[in-house]
Amino acid sequence: MSRLQYIPGIGVDHLGDRADQEDDASLLRMENLDTDIRPPAVALERTKVAIDEDEANSYLPFQGGISLRHAAAAHVGRRAGRAYEPLRECVITAGGLNGVLNTLLATVEPGDEVVMVDPIYAGLVNRVRLVGGVPRFVALTATESGWTLDPGELASAVTARTAAVLMMSPAMPTGSVLGSTHWHALARALDGHRAWLIYDAAMERIRFDDADHVHPAQVPGLAERTITIGAASKELRMIGWRVGWVVGPERIVSDINLVGLSNVVCQVGLAQEAVAAALSASDAEEDIQRAVDNWRARRDLIVDQLSWLPVVPPDGGWSLLIDTTQIGLSPADASELLFTRGRIAATPMNGWGPSGEKYLRLVFANEPAERLHDLRSRFQAAWG
Repeated sequence: MSRLQYIPGIGVDHLGDRADQEDDASLLRMENLDTDIRPPAVALERTKVAIDEDEANSYLPFQGGISLRHAAAAHVGRRAGRAYEPLRECVITAGGLNGVLNTLLATVEPGDEVVMVDPIYAGLVNRVRLVGGVPRFVALTATESGWTLDPGELASAVTARTAAVLMMSPAMPTGSVLGSTHWHALARALDGHRAWLIYDAAMERIRFDDADHVHPAQVPGLAERTITIGAASKELRMIGWRVGWVVGPERIVSDINLVGLSNVVCQVGLAQEAVAAALSASDAEEDIQRAVDNWRARRDLIVDQLSWLPVVPPDGGWSLLIDTTQIGLSPADASELLFTRGRIAATPMNGWGPSGEKYLRLVFANEPAERLHDLRSRFQAAWG
């Protein structure tokens, strides 16, 4: 089919399947965005209770459980500094990427452009292409201290053909973050424009930097065009629950809900009250901060262990990138050597934006620090 012509996949599945077949406890699993840090205790307990609840075994309500919509709308409202009406400006989805696809289907006509950074998660690129959109990439710049993005270049990517600007902060897989200057530049570029700002906030609290955390809906000119997509998978570590949310102006959320009724009809019933409890818990911020501190320590350990390699330190998220072309290896060859000689599963990034072909991704969220202390020797065994 023509819609699949430029969708090569994401690569992670093949490497993950291969690692599963090895069944080797010594193999470091750094290929997939999993984490070993447990979900909030309140979420685990509430999930167990839901097993015995008849209303948790239902399609209804199709837009998502009312208590979860209240919790998700309030959560986004706290980040955005504004109030959202939970029953008109929030719908629940089967994970964050289901929300992304539904939102793109509601905002992008075939042939429209969608502005994205490069490199970026292949799953986002593929969804843009699946709906018939055309990715318009804005290059991130890799430095020894992290990733940078020129606000002027971001703004200039918006044209008459732009239907949406799809931004993630921190982004996958780079861990790059957007600040006030980026959002204000976009506000100026989008003034009087038809385009929506789709903000993938799946990792917005997983930050390692000291810069201000600015939600785009806080910026004048962006609030009425910002669609926020969140998920329980990353911050709450509830990957298997498959729950996400879309929050934004009623006039577009109603269309996104209509797409949802024709796509994934409902979310995991057993999971919704658990996610609502986790979002609303009195210690929610402390719980996430403990997890972030753990992930930051792992990032720091890896950056130190691999200081002799062209590693780009992330400012957030669960992964970091290595430009293997600087040491004379393609990412695919580097991945193969790591797997066979270093016993590390790590994903090459073909299809992850135009510059993805330079990089190998390491996920640091799924291996505890005590398993990472021999990382240097593993890499030396693999790459010399």
